Amino acid sequence: MNTITVDLPQQPYEIAIAPGGLNQLGEQMQPLKLGKKVLLVSNPALFRLYGERAIASLERAGFEVVQATLPAGERYKTLNSIQKIYDIALANRLERSSTIVALGGGVVGDMAGFAAATWLRGINFVQVPTSLLAMVDAAIGGKTGVNHPQGKNLIGAFHQPRLVVIDPEVLHTLPAREFRAGIAEVIKYGVIWDLELFTQLEAAQRLDQSRYVDDALLQTILTHSCKAKAHIVSKDEKEAGLRAILNYGHTIGHAIESLTGYRLITHGEGVAIGMVAAGAIALDMGQWDEDAAQRQHALIQKAGLPTQLPSGLDIAAIVSSLQSDKKVQSGRVRFVLPTQIGAAMVTDQVSSTTIQTVLQQMQVA
Repeated sequence: MNTITVDLPQQPYEIAIAPGGLNQLGEQMQPLKLGKKVLLVSNPALFRLYGERAIASLERAGFEVVQATLPAGERYKTLNSIQKIYDIALANRLERSSTIVALGGGVVGDMAGFAAATWLRGINFVQVPTSLLAMVDAAIGGKTGVNHPQGKNLIGAFHQPRLVVIDPEVLHTLPAREFRAGIAEVIKYGVIWDLELFTQLEAAQRLDQSRYVDDALLQTILTHSCKAKAHIVSKDEKEAGLRAILNYGHTIGHAIESLTGYRLITHGEGVAIGMVAAGAIALDMGQWDEDAAQRQHALIQKAGLPTQLPSGLDIAAIVSSLQSDKKVQSGRVRFVLPTQIGAAMVTDQVSSTTIQTVLQQMQVA
């Protein structure tokens, strides 16, 4: 087992990466004094695959388990879904000592985490991510929330998990498109933080399906990504400074997701498009060079991810949507821009003209 610590001053916690780790979920939770009652939140497809194994592990460790299954998909990440979790929590008398366990991808984790943050003013929360994107990003760091019709993740809270259990074996059932979505976040870490990770991804023959990523590279991907996220969150839990660089590719990516109703592209695809846009903006502003931009573009393409805007998307609507982004300060949109491969900066000095020009260049011919 590979263990990484998120070293927060008030409540540090472990990220446990282990093949077969799902079978040791209860054993991993037992020493943390999380109370007896557990509400396992998942979606129907994932519960059919992994729910019984998770429950069996929890019950072997002495936990009393109830379950809540929510529809799969970003468009269901709403307050209505949170209400369903609350109703089950109330019916089963979850207490302040109880725990909500998220078994799923980023959508399940965000909703289960928000419910845990707000039920009885905050109860224990454990993440068991089943997608690559959740393993390397969404499950770590305590960001929880749901979408508002006008923007992504506008309703939420910081609520750190007590434990993150990553079982790489569950990725064998992950659809190829969802695997690629996770690789987008991995590429993000390479661009903003980890040159070694970026170069190892460049050396891979293919990144577009999990079957082409051997165990050694997958272990590198998980370890480097989780270490990067853990280090950044440990330095800046509530995104007052450094943590903002984790939003690389997300500003325009979130706008595209929202404008397409969370149906046309995955989150990772939105991030990939957003990284291409942010790289082009950085190039236009003289923040990084053509060679770095081309290397990023080539890596995104190798992963089978999009590099152009979805057909028919109105650029003016994207620019307008940016004003609803969580990262807007004093009416100015804050962009994360790369300065070299392995480093990035945050700026609010990107003009609307530059944004429009870059987006026009990214339109499908």
